[in-house]
Amino acid sequence: MEKQVEIKPVGAHERADWEPLWQGYLTFYKAKLAPEVSDVAWARFHDPAEPMFLLGAYVDGKLTGIVQYLYHRSTWTPGNYCYLQDLFVADTARGLGLGRQLIEAVYAQAKAAGCSRVHWLTQNDNAQARLLYDRIADNSGFMQYRKVF
Repeated sequence: MEKQVEIKPVGAHERADWEPLWQGYLTFYKAKLAPEVSDVAWARFHDPAEPMFLLGAYVDGKLTGIVQYLYHRSTWTPGNYCYLQDLFVADTARGLGLGRQLIEAVYAQAKAAGCSRVHWLTQNDNAQARLLYDRIADNSGFMQYRKVF
């Protein structure tokens, strides 16, 4: 039996469904955030004045994957860029193509918003995700450097 998949914005009333996926993402990257940080992110996703967005992959009506992205300025183009910041699919839904569908949904949203590119980061050793990324995007060859304050 084929599963019904829908990609759509995650509603403000769906925090309890989003939270385990968000925590799964943070666990995968061995990250811990204070609850207030997640509260701010959640509020930004649902504030029309913010350039941050959240889409969900719903399988048979259940939220099983998320992608979080934002638009930002660039010195290289008059239009914005789109930064795909977070992507996570529940273990139980792996292999259904949800990661690809979520990324393609971001592509469509960014293109409609006039962005000239979508970009993201992943760890070098995230081999499973990189198999997908290498098929649907170009590796820029750049390394990330950062200074955390």
